[in-house]
Formats: sequence, structure tokens, C-alpha cells
Amino acid sequence: MKSMRWTAAALAAFVLTGCSGVVSRVHQGRIGETINQNPDRRGFIEAIGIGASDPALPTETQRKALSRDAAIVKAQYELLSMIKGVELEGGVTVSQAMEKDSLLAARVKNSIRGAEVLKSEFTADGGCVVTLRLPKYRLEEGLHWSLP
Repeated sequence: MKSMRWTAAALAAFVLTGCSGVVSRVHQGRIGETINQNPDRRGFIEAIGIGASDPALPTETQRKALSRDAAIVKAQYELLSMIKGVELEGGVTVSQAMEKDSLLAARVKNSIRGAEVLKSEFTADGGCVVTLRLPKYRLEEGLHWSLP
């Protein structure tokens, strides 16, 4: 009976971790030499950002908070770059459409600000790697067009 409970608990843990899909990019306090990224994940767009803070800041908490904020901003920039490159009907890119329509530009930026922080990982030197996820449906609903 105990082994059956243990097996069920182990299976549940495996299933839950398998569903998360968030890849760890920091190992033993360091970022790997190569970062593999697959930005298009079924119904989501994912981006990563790497940030650092001033090592002269007096506390570890301050350094971590600022490096995380920098990583989030960088990941948001990466999301924006990905979205701007999407081609809409008629061969127009999102970037070109945003130049002509300030409301569209505001909607895109608001969608990106609403991206979910999936994971924040800190490095041994106080840096941070953040993974952001933006559901495609949220972007499509807000902008009234569909992504490939």
C-alpha cells in the first residue's frame, strides 16, 4: 500500500513538472554557453531576458531586484521584436502597421506588459534570467488579427 502511494505521488510530480515546460537556463549559478530558445510554443510566445545590476549596490536584495527588473524589460523587448516581425495581410508587418496606427502600437505594448513571468532564475554573480510567456489569444483578441 505504501509503495502504491509513493508511486502515485511520484507519477503526479512527474506529470506536473512535465506540463510546466519551463526550461532552466541557469545551472550551478551560471548561464550556459548556449541558450536554446523556441519562442513559438503552441498557443504562446515565449521570450527570455538576461539582466544585471550594479555590483556596488549595498544589499543582495537590491541587486537581485534590479537585475530581475532589467531581465523583464529585456524579455519584453524581445517579445516586441518578435511581434513586430509578424507579417499581416497584404504583406504589411506589425511594425509598419504600428507606425501608422498609434492605437495599435498602444495595444501591442499593453499586451506585452501583460505577459506572464514564468520563471526568474538568479545567477551566482547576482544576474537574472527571466522567461516571459504571452498567450497568442490575448494578443489576437486585443489586436483583432491572428498570428501564424
